[in-house]
Parts: sequence; structure tokens; C-alpha cells
Amino acid sequence: MKTNSEMEQALVSLRQGNRQLRGLSAARKNKTLIKLAEIIESEAPTILSANLIDLKQLPKDTTAAFRDRLALDQDRVLAMVQSLREVANLTDPVGEVIDEKTLSNNLRLKRVRSPLGLIFMIFESRPNVILEAFSLAFKSGNSIILRGGSDSGATSKVIYGLMANALSESGVEFSVFYGLQDYDRGIVENLLKRKNLIDVVVPRGGEKLIDFVQSHALMPIIKNDRGLCHTYVDEDADLEMAVRIVANAKTQRPGVCNALETVLVHQNCAKDFIPKLYQATESVKLTWRVDQASLSILKNESRVQLASPADWDTEYLDLIMNCRIVSNLDSAIEHIERHGSKHSEAIVTSSEKKARNFQNEVDAAAVYWNASTRFTDGFEFGLGGELGISTQKIHVRGPVGLRELTTPRWIIDGDGQVR
Repeated sequence: MKTNSEMEQALVSLRQGNRQLRGLSAARKNKTLIKLAEIIESEAPTILSANLIDLKQLPKDTTAAFRDRLALDQDRVLAMVQSLREVANLTDPVGEVIDEKTLSNNLRLKRVRSPLGLIFMIFESRPNVILEAFSLAFKSGNSIILRGGSDSGATSKVIYGLMANALSESGVEFSVFYGLQDYDRGIVENLLKRKNLIDVVVPRGGEKLIDFVQSHALMPIIKNDRGLCHTYVDEDADLEMAVRIVANAKTQRPGVCNALETVLVHQNCAKDFIPKLYQATESVKLTWRVDQASLSILKNESRVQLASPADWDTEYLDLIMNCRIVSNLDSAIEHIERHGSKHSEAIVTSSEKKARNFQNEVDAAAVYWNASTRFTDGFEFGLGGELGISTQKIHVRGPVGLRELTTPRWIIDGDGQVR
């Protein structure tokens, strides 16, 4: 464990480095990110070897979804490289003038975007989060402390080293990130009290992590809460389209927060739609937890059981899906209001009126019409990546990209005015 003095020096260095980072030009930041992309691409075998060490150390009873979140392959490393290049190509939000005006006393006011400061990012399992978080923080002028889970320790260590190499080769000698590799929970608890040095904390993980941060943090939180996502299939939906959307949202990568957990089906199309969806997901051995009406349709099928009351509030992050038959659009919205996590919700319908009613009335960060919830992602939204998907309502909601890591402040020019 680092001594208190060593940790204190790391924090002080980050604060000092943040001052220099705020003045770094967009061109130098972009050059650094491009260099990092080149290094990550060339060192892909080293990263994958380290990741294999982490995977081999997982307990035998580790779920497939958790293993998937931790695992890297060549395509995922290349996606990390592409994300770095995307962020480098995005417009630098720092200094963007949002509003300006001149008062009657000739004071000249501007509202400009400025970095948040020092960010403490806590995440679980997914090592690709390191590069996403760093690139967005760095480009938006923020220094960052990164603390992942111990299960990705070997992979994280390699990536942190490559980041340091890229900064050095680009001439960024001051401290802009710190990869915390001591996994003592007490260190995290202590850092959450350092509101004098850390400006904002971003927890990205399960409910236990979110609750822990909310209970201990003294600085503002950008909360990336669980993703209990729904899709409602209306009576006038194109059922073939609905099957594709729901199957993709549930099975394409079930261990992530924008994956579907519950499908709601209008009673008038349930007998046609539910068997089609069951057949479409049979190859992946999807387990269904259903209401009594759905059970009567799937009574002769395996992998189907009656849902418990708790199931409707469960984020499985696995190949398990809830299914409930509802009487109308209002019933679907009421279910989502009661059980949703305000992350991502979808409706499949041919009626624009119903779709707009759904989008207006459902309280979530992202609300879809005829599309999979799997698109709620900073990279997919053209943000280059994300620090997470915020489910809160103040400051930022949805994917947290470059602009969301800045805050407006006032710059005032005068020529001797007094009040």
C-alpha cells in the first residue's frame, strides 16, 4: 500500500499538472492521443498476453458475462485504438464560447467551457474503460485518477505503462493521470473524502459500487447507475423487426448496462411475437422469466419459469430475460416507471404518435423508437467514447463525452468599471 505521503504527493502532482494541462493546446493534446493510439496498436500482443493472465486467474464459477466484460481480443484492442483516434479528431470543447454579451456599463461577458478539474474514476472489470476515460479527460483538460478492479490488474498495469510512454514521447512531462493499482478499499474511501483536491468522482459499475461511493463521497458525483432497460413491442409493430431489435438488445452482449432486461409485449400480438422471439434466441440458450400470461404461451418450452416479484427489478447482465404481457401503451409505461433505472428504454411500433408519446412520457436518459438499446454508448453516439452513461439529471444525462466533462464559467472584461 502506498504511504499517506506518497499518495498525497500523487494528488498534489495531479493538481499541479492540471494547471498546465488547462493551457495545453488542442494540437498537442491530439498529437498525444494519436501517439497513444499508435503505441496501443503496436503493443496489442503485450496487452492481450496480460489480459490472458487476468482471465486465467478468474474463479471457475465466474459468469460468462463477467468474463466477457474483462476479456480483450484483437478486435476490442483495435476498437480502443479507433476510439483514441476518434477523440483526437473531435473538436476540443475547452474555451468554446457558449454565450456572450455586453452590458450597458460596457462590461463584456462571455460564458466559456472549462475543464472540471481532477476526476476520480472508479470502474469494474472492463480494461478498455482506462483508455476511454483517459482520452476524454485529457482532451477536455482534466487530470484523472483511474481505479479499476483487481481482476483486471495485469491488463491495467500494461496499459498504464503504455500511456506513460505516450505522454513522455509527446513531451507531456507533467502529471495528468494516476493509475491506482493498490486495490485496498480503504484507499478509495480516503480519496472520496478529499474534496479539497478531487473535483468530481465518477463510479462506473454495479449497485454496490454506486452505493459505496454515494455513502462516502464528499465531492460531486457523476453517477453511472445500473441499466435495467426495457423494450415495449406494441400491437402494430413489425414483428420481424421487433424480434431483431429485442434479440440484439438482449443477446448481442448481455453483460453491459445498455443490454435489455425486460421485454413488454402488447396482448394483441403476444401469441405471435413471443414464440418467434423464443425461437430466435434458442441458439444462445436464453433463460426466460415470465408472467402468467406469457407462461401460458411458452408452457411447452424449456428454459422458461414464472418470474418472482424481485425479477422485474433485477439487472441480470446475463442471458436471462424477463417477459410480461401488457394491455396497452400506458400499462407498458407504468411498468417502466415502476421498475426502470432511467437508463435506456425502447418502443417498437409503426405509429409515430405512440412512439412520440412513449418518448415524451418515459423518464430515461435515452429513449428509442424502432431501435436497440445497445446504441446507448459514447462511441456509437459519435462522442469518441464515454466515461459512463449518467442516469442522473443534473449536469449531464446519458453518455458522458468531452463536452460533458466541461462546465461553463464566466469570463468578464472591463475598463475600470466599479459598482
